Amino acid sequence: MIRKIVVIVLLLTSVSFMAQRSNSSPYSYFGVGEEFNTNTVIQNSMGGIGVAFNHYKYLNFTNPAATANLRYTTYGFGLLNNDLTVKTTNNSQNSTSTSISYVALAVPIGNKAGFSIGLQPFSSVGYSLNNAILNSDGSTSEITLYSGNGGINRLYGTFGFIPIKNLSLGVEADFSFGNIENSIINQRANVSLATKYNEQTSIRGTAIKFGAQYKKQFKNQVALDLGATVKLENELNVTGKDYLYSLTFNSSGNEAPRDTIAVSTINGQFVIPIKSTFGIGLGNLDKWYAGVEYQNQDAFITNGLLANTNSAYKYGNSNRISLGGYYLPKINSISSYWKRVTYRAGLRFENTGLLVDGTGANSNFTEIKDFGISFGLGLPLKRLSTVNAGLEFGRRGTTENNLIQENYFNFRLSLSLSDTWFIKRRID
Repeated sequence: MIRKIVVIVLLLTSVSFMAQRSNSSPYSYFGVGEEFNTNTVIQNSMGGIGVAFNHYKYLNFTNPAATANLRYTTYGFGLLNNDLTVKTTNNSQNSTSTSISYVALAVPIGNKAGFSIGLQPFSSVGYSLNNAILNSDGSTSEITLYSGNGGINRLYGTFGFIPIKNLSLGVEADFSFGNIENSIINQRANVSLATKYNEQTSIRGTAIKFGAQYKKQFKNQVALDLGATVKLENELNVTGKDYLYSLTFNSSGNEAPRDTIAVSTINGQFVIPIKSTFGIGLGNLDKWYAGVEYQNQDAFITNGLLANTNSAYKYGNSNRISLGGYYLPKINSISSYWKRVTYRAGLRFENTGLLVDGTGANSNFTEIKDFGISFGLGLPLKRLSTVNAGLEFGRRGTTENNLIQENYFNFRLSLSLSDTWFIKRRID
């Protein structure tokens, strides 16, 4: 029965991925939008660590080598609720969005290999911004409206194996796909018609990632874990059309297109450079674990896109440092349920690689940084399944340099169902 339920969930959530709009961040205006961290709820609750971490029944989206250590068929899906407060020096605004964060299935192959497949959002676009130019008397001479929606999803498959004792190797291949629409409307005072530039794009691309993990077991049951991944440079190919036309607004505020001024074809790329991740952890299985992780990536490159014409921002190198771990009082406690609960916590410090100039001079760029602190619980169900809940408080950006600061609260929830497949029945 549980397998039938999982198949239904996989189908329904896969359809939901294609339709959801899960972002309201002004920073999703730039590039491919706001990128999601491709972690499980368990990993996010520990600050995002995962490259060195592995477990016999938990999914791991960071390092494909971790799949080799699975001993149970594990299927899971996650939800994300994001409460966002956007602040400038003078104003603030709140928004809430809910979305599916992943759906995945992992299956062990004997005791030395395993594979996993899944669907996740890669990035999301959802913004509405305006910029007004005022006359000396305070009246508006010109207003420009920026809006966008859409996003990119990724379908991935991983394979991990153990070639020699204590060493795991893995490879991941993914296919990214999605649609993004960006538009700019400009209206000038005493001019009856406004102009609109609209860019409608379809995005496709593939990527390859390699991973490795090494475990050193000590006599006191404490183990040292080392991990590393390298995601090779890849391109997201962007095709579509852009339109420039005049329009008016009717009494309801809806657009009424008039004359098409120009139509052109878009054929560009987002070049995503090599991403390297390294980590180390120390722990006692199903008792406690602590780890630290570092990730680095060179600057994005864009070619032939609307974003490339805007010199108010640029890309630089990005990096992240995460620290986190868990504590499990007593996994087989009979007297207390809360002793069987896993308690998680972590910190994350990130330079996003996005640099923005809010002054309009196009020469005074500020790096957008992101900080988060997270907590989580692993609530055991019957047999091997777990409900995982996580909280994250964070801040992105700054109000300096005429920019925007985002304070966010993320609530994450996942269901991790573990079972044993492919075992021959002994009694019919």
